[in-house]
Amino acid sequence: MADTSTIASLATAGGTLILAVATFSSTRSANRAARVSEQALKVGLRPVLFNARPQDPPQKVGFVDDHWVHLRDGLAAAQVIAEKVYLAIPLRNVASGLAVLHGWHIWTGRQTAERHSALSDFRRLQRDLYVPAGDVSFWQAAIRDPEDPLHGPLKQAIETGEGVTVDILYGDHEGGQRTITRFFITPRAQVTDEEPWLWRCSTSRHWNLDRADPR
Repeated sequence: MADTSTIASLATAGGTLILAVATFSSTRSANRAARVSEQALKVGLRPVLFNARPQDPPQKVGFVDDHWVHLRDGLAAAQVIAEKVYLAIPLRNVASGLAVLHGWHIWTGRQTAERHSALSDFRRLQRDLYVPAGDVSFWQAAIRDPEDPLHGPLKQAIETGEGVTVDILYGDHEGGQRTITRFFITPRAQVTDEEPWLWRCSTSRHWNLDRADPR
């Protein structure tokens, strides 16, 4: 027969094993809960941008040289005035987090590449622009220097109605969850008003930079 000390040792070992298993299970559950909470927090901070809707309110956009454009009906602006190129896109944030715009990259014509350009190719905005959650704002850019490599091709694309592709880089207000959204602006098929510089705008692609892409 086993003596009392052996039985006590076995009981202690069994209790320790059960406690270890319970602790491991509790730790895994806590880690899982923490990951779920972190994901929920990120979703609450995440912005997603689209072009504004036709029924969204008009917006007045000003440039540093005191040039102004009025965006309405979800239309973008593409103007060449005194050899200066002005662009603006009305934006709607369809997610629950504030969007902070970081930079932009432009191609003339419709860009169909499956990947975006390197982040080093993006131009930073000269001022911070924000798009509130569930609300509208805008992106804007101006090319004034004729020596700028973009000036000539962009001016020609606007004057010939070729269309312009714009990639906008943005993230949440903490600097994370960076995303690139691609927009394409093109002249309207039938222009019957006095604002031919108001162009149609559409959204085509989104790329997630700081997390796995869903596609």
